[in-house]
Amino acid sequence: MAPLLQRVLIVDPQPASATLIGEAMRNIARSQSWIATTPERGLKLCETVDPQIVFVELALAKMSGVEFTKKLRRSQIAARQVPVIMMTGAATAAGILAARDAGVHEVLRRPFTMKDLLRRLEAVTLRQRDWIEAVGYVGPDRRRFNSGDYTGPLKRRSDNRSTPDAARLAQALKILRSAVSSFDSDPAQAARSIEAQVQAIQKAATAAADLKLTTAAAELARYIVTSRKMGVALNQADVSKHAAALLAYMPKDDAAAA
Repeated sequence: MAPLLQRVLIVDPQPASATLIGEAMRNIARSQSWIATTPERGLKLCETVDPQIVFVELALAKMSGVEFTKKLRRSQIAARQVPVIMMTGAATAAGILAARDAGVHEVLRRPFTMKDLLRRLEAVTLRQRDWIEAVGYVGPDRRRFNSGDYTGPLKRRSDNRSTPDAARLAQALKILRSAVSSFDSDPAQAARSIEAQVQAIQKAATAAADLKLTTAAAELARYIVTSRKMGVALNQADVSKHAAALLAYMPKDDAAAA
């Protein structure tokens, strides 16, 4: 784990508890830590430090740890996909669900033991999850949220280290369809989501040796790149037109549910 934990950012208004995390990380991985007592400072340090992991307190002034994570995930910061571990001394079901839906990787309840911390670190470094770039959600795959709490055997096929190509393709197509339909309401995130899904579809098409699907994905990617070079804003009508060939690959049940 150590190479993935060298730069640690701790966003916590309480210097004492932030220092405790910093010392623990230094003992575990000889990490260098930066402490931000406000979420605004935390986001700024995400830009300048490029942390490999972020610890954030749930209860922050002005902006909660949940809101901080949402802002980070939807920002243009290079470290926007960094693992985030949220810390709280008052873990409620609603708070944990809000953290999950904000894009938090793990929740660490206070007081915690070194074993609790190590489990969370192992979960975000050794059992990395797929990244989901949708419009309504940006963050790690929520199906294995807070896996640091679970030590039993994996029970689902989807819990395997890699999702089957067919499942990846189906998920990418679902997110693509949602992004296209949401383009007018959130064009910036919709465009980013579409680009991410095109890349996922291209990988799945290559793995399946599907030339038609590969060509359709390449056409949509070319349209996006060309529009950007020409300084032309994407619009829903054009995006829908170029995405139609890909959405024709939607599984019948999913297409019928649209």
